Amino acid sequence: MCFWAEVTYKQHHVCVRCRLSFKRHVTRRAQPCPRCGAGLVRAGHDFAPPPRRDRRAWSVVSVVLAAGLSYEGRDGCGCGREPKYRPRTRAALRARRRVAAREGAPLARVLARPDPLTPVDGA
Repeated sequence: MCFWAEVTYKQHHVCVRCRLSFKRHVTRRAQPCPRCGAGLVRAGHDFAPPPRRDRRAWSVVSVVLAAGLSYEGRDGCGCGREPKYRPRTRAALRARRRVAAREGAPLARVLARPDPLTPVDGA
């Protein structure tokens, strides 16, 4: 057992409306944004927030989070596998939306693919 598996880490919580990110412990209560009061969305441990002024990158983040995905990928202790793929540009998002529409696959499943044309096992 790894030493880091016993530690509880804070996760990123995001307010897409304000384009802000906070690290907080996960609680059962909905956590409001300190700026606008809207509910924060849990983005996961591996979230790297884009700059606040980059509206295009935040629009991609909002689509990924709205699809029910989070920026996770590592094991509980952080010693395991690499972070999972999430699109970071609008071009990558457009390509995955086209593939999802063409295949009739759920958008969340296609957003998680590193290459939109390569099907994921079990898809």
